[in-house]
Amino acid sequence: MSWSGLTDVRKQLTFYGAYHSNPTNILIHVCCVPMIMWSAQVLLTDAPRPSWLPVYDYKINDYLELELNYGLIQTALYLSYFFVLEPVAALLYTPQMLLSLLTATSFAHKQNALAVAGSVQAFSWIAQFLGHGLAEHRAPALLDNLLGAIVLAPFFVHLEILFKLGYRPDFHKQLNNDIGMEIARIKKIEGDKRRAQEAAKKEL
Repeated sequence: MSWSGLTDVRKQLTFYGAYHSNPTNILIHVCCVPMIMWSAQVLLTDAPRPSWLPVYDYKINDYLELELNYGLIQTALYLSYFFVLEPVAALLYTPQMLLSLLTATSFAHKQNALAVAGSVQAFSWIAQFLGHGLAEHRAPALLDNLLGAIVLAPFFVHLEILFKLGYRPDFHKQLNNDIGMEIARIKKIEGDKRRAQEAAKKEL
């Protein structure tokens, strides 16, 4: 995908929204995506620090800590991308993202951090797959666009909440229309493929 496509917020959210239109599945993601983000930050914080990365560690209190590590790098990259997509929404999301990072960094130094983070990851991913299978009746977006699904998920969840609160209603309406058309397009492709397979079986 071209850079213009990657930075087109309407196009990116249409892709993600086409896989997340069922209210139950959306609710599951609203709960689980932040958990995945937090536990991923724990795991990244615990990863060995590369020699080229300067040492910086500032402990705010027993629950909040800032450290220069992979978790901070990931957070900075995510936020940078979100600001390119939708600056105002990204600004509103920044405090949540930073709070997640600071608590994850502090928690990563606890003895059972890896076990807890791994368990949170497993639970959250299983819940999301169940949401797709039982509620959405569609495969997760990561099967079609792994990078887009993983990176966009936190921002999509954040925007879903903002839209519920009345954020950019005209854009939300346009986005819902785009998502509806994208779902119809995908269903047509899937239907054509299924009919072609059935026809091929009959010929055999």
